[in-house]
Amino acid sequence: MVVEQSTYLAVSEKNLMSGNEAIGEGAIRAGCQFFFGYPITPQNELFEFMAQMLPQTGGTFLQSESELSGINMVYGAAAGGGRCMTSSSGPGFTLMGEGLTTLATAQMPAVVVCVTRAGPGLGRIASAQSDYRLATRGGGHGDYQCLVLGPASAQELYDLTYEAFELADRYRNPVIILSDAILGQMMEPVVTDHLPRMKTPPKEWAVRGKGTNPRKVIKVAPHTDEELIDWNRQLKKKYQLMQDNEQRYEALLTRDAELIVVAFGSTARIVLDSVLRARNEGMAVGMFRPISLFPYPQKALEEIVRQGTRKLLVVEANNGQMVQDVRLAVCGAAEIAHYGFGGGHIFSPYEIYREIRRLGKS
Repeated sequence: MVVEQSTYLAVSEKNLMSGNEAIGEGAIRAGCQFFFGYPITPQNELFEFMAQMLPQTGGTFLQSESELSGINMVYGAAAGGGRCMTSSSGPGFTLMGEGLTTLATAQMPAVVVCVTRAGPGLGRIASAQSDYRLATRGGGHGDYQCLVLGPASAQELYDLTYEAFELADRYRNPVIILSDAILGQMMEPVVTDHLPRMKTPPKEWAVRGKGTNPRKVIKVAPHTDEELIDWNRQLKKKYQLMQDNEQRYEALLTRDAELIVVAFGSTARIVLDSVLRARNEGMAVGMFRPISLFPYPQKALEEIVRQGTRKLLVVEANNGQMVQDVRLAVCGAAEIAHYGFGGGHIFSPYEIYREIRRLGKS
């Protein structure tokens, strides 16, 4: 880590901010130098925050003419060695698919934020979690993969955005922050001073002009079939390192749980209330929250199920996109049910509690 003092005046040690603003604050503290993007609800508070604050640090904010151009501007800045970020919501994030696979193939570090809105298609601005599959399975072609983090609070949006820049540089790979409209627009106290201010670390591979040094070339595609096969082998090894080292999760009351509710992001916040109510009434129920969505924390979930959990209830604000990852993790060792649907419905703690009760009696 490289730490420097900055003339940028951050907000006080603990301050009230929206989740979108927390992302921007975390990015600036991590040394983000470039932001390119196009406005779309519900991520516009982040867009506006970076437009106002990034230039105060000597960084560059540029509104691109589209998400297509924005993600390719990120490619150029990343190739030059800068710490850079872009953000969007579902429709714009979809347009970035070709750029994401290009960044991953060329091994360019960058942070991409998706603040999910309801879909499919253009949808509407209500909160949803329907971009889970798009983020974790990739919207571009080829065998590429991005690290995906799923925060559940404004504080985590701040902390994980900060860490995302470190992870992007460590693996030379794009990192996606998957948020949603609830997290992005709600306001919470956020502690900021516990993380040091960063500047971009040296990057020997970056293209910054030849001078008297050997020529540097960043490729998006090799020239022969044999090179491309070897390229894929190397990328596969890197993605396996991510899976081995970056599985993150939170487990609550799972040790003796017969039923575990699995949820991520803002939905996990609502689920927690339901689980605690059921616990207070004597039900053996717990909660498992994946924080890394790729790699999915399957090792931890598999181990928890081995302790005797009979049922898993997957709750998500979509039609069942995370269920596939839960099934792969437990391999038939527990019964799996799903509750949720797309379109922008916001859960109440009572309806989830009601589903817990129903499954607990069956």
